[in-house]
Amino acid sequence: MARRPTIKDIARQAGVSESAVSFALNGRPGVSQDTRARIRRVAEELGWQPNSAARALSGERSGAVGLVLARPAHTLGVESFFLQLVSGIQEVLAAARTALLFQVVEDIDAECAVYRRWWAERRVDGVLVVDPRTSDPRPALLEALGLPAVTIGEALPQEDEGGGGIDPAAAGATPAAGPLATPAPRLAATPAVLSSVRADDAGAMAQVLEYLHGLGHRRIVHVAGLPDLAHTVRRMESLRTEAARRGLGPDQVRSVLTDYSDTEGAAATRRVLAEPEPPTALVYDNDVMAVAGSAVAAELGIPVPGRLSIVAWDDSALCRVTHPRLTALVRDTAGFGRLAAGELLAVLAGDPPGVRISERPRLEPRESTAPPPAHT
Repeated sequence: MARRPTIKDIARQAGVSESAVSFALNGRPGVSQDTRARIRRVAEELGWQPNSAARALSGERSGAVGLVLARPAHTLGVESFFLQLVSGIQEVLAAARTALLFQVVEDIDAECAVYRRWWAERRVDGVLVVDPRTSDPRPALLEALGLPAVTIGEALPQEDEGGGGIDPAAAGATPAAGPLATPAPRLAATPAVLSSVRADDAGAMAQVLEYLHGLGHRRIVHVAGLPDLAHTVRRMESLRTEAARRGLGPDQVRSVLTDYSDTEGAAATRRVLAEPEPPTALVYDNDVMAVAGSAVAAELGIPVPGRLSIVAWDDSALCRVTHPRLTALVRDTAGFGRLAAGELLAVLAGDPPGVRISERPRLEPRESTAPPPAHT
């Protein structure tokens, strides 16, 4: 575990006494302006923060855990998944009298910078890490810092076989303008150091394709999310694999990439429906894009489900109040958050890192899906 810098370290590197460092960092008189500037520069280079020394000396915990979302802010305001996830996390943390420190940043580099700052300031005792990446610098950073963490949404063990990330292009993608019912036992996190809560994205996508194929659909487009997210790639790969098992090629079943927003979801829908042989079914990676896609179909005079079937990945009130009501994958997202928060609290209490496996989503057929027209 990396050692946090102390006043003694600053004094040694700056060539001054510890009392001079204390005076300089606390804004007290007794040191010259040049010396004060030198001490502050050294403190910044070492990553020292004003409150870290006091907490280090007392040995007290901060009583808080952190959650950082590295997503474009405009994609978060209407997406229900994170609201439900945070509500589940907060439910467990509130019962344990632990605070949640939440921050939204623009990209993964900014997220890593937040972790470094929180670690230096002793702001949090551990963190919850969402949106695993295909190439992810965060686990190694958190392990180097010695900051306990639970990653949310990693693949199940069977999805990891073969190792390595999946290239979105190789997966056939094209760019676009209450508690869980029966959670599996806690597993050892060998050889990983961090805990994780894992989700069966591949199995869920296989369930969707089996349902649509059973209805008779042979031209299916998956309107996917951000290409660097591991769960996006797992869904695309599962779609391609399950399609191939049924003799369907990439000209019939494929994925297109978006940023999860209603704007890009609508644009992708408009583009694929304008093709010479448009899809008879669309699968959207969230509820917001599915609702936007349904609106585009109505605007174009394409009846749902008469000529186009629509499936949303995450169920929400939006899916249930839209006309027609949208077929959707239903999962206990709040329970997902409770599972993750409980795992982090267990690690902070002294348990070794472990793996929790969430319940697979179940498909809820509604009025937005039906067999395709006979002539297709």
